[in-house]
Amino acid sequence: MNLLIAYGLLAIAIITEVLGTAFLVKSNGFTKLVPTTITVICYVLSFYLLAQVTKTLPIGIAYAIWGGVGIALTALIGLIAFKQTLDIPAIIGILLIVSGVVVMNVFSNSVTH
Repeated sequence: MNLLIAYGLLAIAIITEVLGTAFLVKSNGFTKLVPTTITVICYVLSFYLLAQVTKTLPIGIAYAIWGGVGIALTALIGLIAFKQTLDIPAIIGILLIVSGVVVMNVFSNSVTH
């Protein structure tokens, strides 16, 4: 698998994970069938795609991108869709996570560009 396809699959894996997490909130602790089903499908698809990506990218790199971007997007969904708030330490923490992913991708020799 070439690098462009791997990053495309990683993007889809991130999107499905974030979508699954949004529906996790709507599942009301797995008591609502439709949101629960969507959550499970999204998580299974996300992990399947992440596993495919690890054929090309090192697991540490792929997981860091998946987790870091997923955290930032999930926090954004929480703000917009669920009217949740973040305090300054939470925002700083998320920015540090995203900064770490950027540093790793730009400067690390572990990522094959």
